[in-house]
Amino acid sequence: MILQDDRDYQILFLSGFLGLGIITRDWSLKPELIIVVIISCLLTQFLLTSCIYFLKNKETINLNLSIINPLFMASWRSALITALGLCLLLRANQPTTMILAGSLAIASKFLFRVNNKHFFNPANFGIITALTLTQDAWVSPGQWGNDLWFLLLLLGSGAMILKRVGRWDTSAIFLGFYTLLEAIRNIWLGWSWDVLSHHLMTGSLLLFALFMLTDPRSIPNHYFSRIIWAIAIAFVTFMIQYSLYLPTAIFWALFFLSPLTILLDYCWYSPQFNWKISSKHLQLTGL
Repeated sequence: MILQDDRDYQILFLSGFLGLGIITRDWSLKPELIIVVIISCLLTQFLLTSCIYFLKNKETINLNLSIINPLFMASWRSALITALGLCLLLRANQPTTMILAGSLAIASKFLFRVNNKHFFNPANFGIITALTLTQDAWVSPGQWGNDLWFLLLLLGSGAMILKRVGRWDTSAIFLGFYTLLEAIRNIWLGWSWDVLSHHLMTGSLLLFALFMLTDPRSIPNHYFSRIIWAIAIAFVTFMIQYSLYLPTAIFWALFFLSPLTILLDYCWYSPQFNWKISSKHLQLTGL
C-alpha cells in the first residue's frame, strides 16, 4: 500500500521537488531524459535482482520463478529514489549519459558490497561515474538558488523523512560542522556574514545533506560512527572546495570517503538498517 514504506515519503517529496524545480526554475531538463534515467534504474534493478536470485539458487532444481516479482517489488522504491536523485542533481545533453549514470548507479549496489551491504550511495556513484567517463555530464550546485521559502520547504520535508528513518543526526552534524568551517574561513578573510549565508543557503547543499548523505543502507550503522562519518565528509568537502575549487566538492568527498563505512562498521557494530515494510524481502536481495 502507498505510504506504508518510509521510502514512499522520499519518493513523494523528491518527485514534488523535481516538479517544483521544473516549474519555478525554468530548467532545461528534458522530459525524455527524466524518462530514460527512471527506466534505466528500474530495469537495471530488475535484471540484477533476478540475476542475484538465480545465482544464489542455481543448484536448486525447481526454481520458484514467482519469487522474482516480489523481490523486485521490494526494491523498486530504492531504484526510483536513485533515479529521482539523478534527475535533481545531474545534467546532460545526451540520453546515453543519463542511461550510463542510472545503470551504473544501480549496479554499484550489487558490485561494491561488504557483509551484504553496499557502501556507495547509488546516486552519488552515478553522478561521479558520469562526470568521469563522459564529457557530457555536469552538476550545477546553484541551480536550486537560495530562496528562503524554498529552503524552508526543503528543510521541513527533509526533517520529516529523517525523523521517520532515524538518521537526522548525520545531516545535523554535517551541516553544523561544515557551517563552523565556513564561519572560521569567513572570519579569517574578514568577509561579511552575507557571504557565509550565501554559501550555506543553497538548495543543492540541503538536497545532498538531507537526501543523499543520509541513505541508511549505505552509511555507517552505529550512531558514533555516523558522527565521525559526517565530520569527515564535511572536512573533506571543505578542503576540496577551497583547495581545488570544485563546485562539486560535496559529491567527490562522499565518493572518496564511502569505503570508510566498512572500517567504521567494523570498529563499532550495530545492526544493519532495514526498511520497515520490506525487511523480509531485503534479507533475500540484500538491498
